[in-house]
Amino acid sequence: MDDGGELLSLLATALAASTPLVYAAVGETLTERAGVINLSAEGSMMLSAMVGFAAALTTGSVLAGFAAAAATGALVALVVAIGGIHLRRSQVAIGFVLAMLCADLSSVLGGPFVRVPGPTVPAMSIPVLRDVPILGPLFFRSDPLVYASYLLVACAWVFLYRTRAGLLVRAVGEQPAAAHARGAHVTRVRTAATVVGGALVGIGGAAYSLDFKAGWSHRHTAGYGWIALAIVIFGGFDPVRAALGACLFGVLSSMASLGQSALPSVPAQVFSVAPFALMIVVLGLTSSGLLERLGALLPDAARRPLLRAFDATPPAALGKPYPAAADGAEARPRGADQGTK
Repeated sequence: MDDGGELLSLLATALAASTPLVYAAVGETLTERAGVINLSAEGSMMLSAMVGFAAALTTGSVLAGFAAAAATGALVALVVAIGGIHLRRSQVAIGFVLAMLCADLSSVLGGPFVRVPGPTVPAMSIPVLRDVPILGPLFFRSDPLVYASYLLVACAWVFLYRTRAGLLVRAVGEQPAAAHARGAHVTRVRTAATVVGGALVGIGGAAYSLDFKAGWSHRHTAGYGWIALAIVIFGGFDPVRAALGACLFGVLSSMASLGQSALPSVPAQVFSVAPFALMIVVLGLTSSGLLERLGALLPDAARRPLLRAFDATPPAALGKPYPAAADGAEARPRGADQGTK
């Protein structure tokens, strides 16, 4: 295989590796855009991967596996919503506890399914498009799950930035009091965004155990949930940038695999942890203010696009509970009472 073919193969592998992260990162982006911190992604993804594989193996249906995984992720997120939104307890503490609990549950409940062969997502090349030079081998010789991730990213962006419902989600994450004054029920919107986001995290777990690395083993998706959370920050709470961050992690993982083959004398553990370490470095660069200081050395024409591309400012109300008393009654649009005076 020539250098061009090897590069395409590397990028195609990276795209496959990034698919579970795309689902999880888009789900977390939706949740955090609504002002909710859900740190249960690590455990939720692991438990969903186990449940999805077990359901697919038991029923013989991959679709049933994904449905079970989505339901598992949604249920975990619902616990976060009840505790953090409705009861106004620490969202960080609830997320950490659930992350550990779900990870342990995946090991306990998944014992009978360890290293048992099971169904996987079938490959499906797209006719005509698969023969397009460069783009075909890279994007259109994969499987339905990867193609659906393209659609998910596009739909998430359109939803958040081009629809009234998406505007409402962003509003309750930035200025919940103002959104309530305009007629929004903050707790309901936040709960819905959290549950839907959790379902996507669950699908990301199933994407790992039913597609990327088919099967189940102890701590099968270890680290992927934390990386998804880091990617959300790296992506500036934007679904498209989060997807690009997931692809970056996929490239790092693929390069680590190549490095292990090229340098067999180096311990394998070095290459297995390298993508995680590099993602931490990248996250540190984007969050430490170093890029702003470096950008100050550039002309305005170059500095502004650079800073906009790496902006990681969180929603203003992220992690801040909204008073239940203020949101208990149905809010009415401003001016609704004028006709009764």
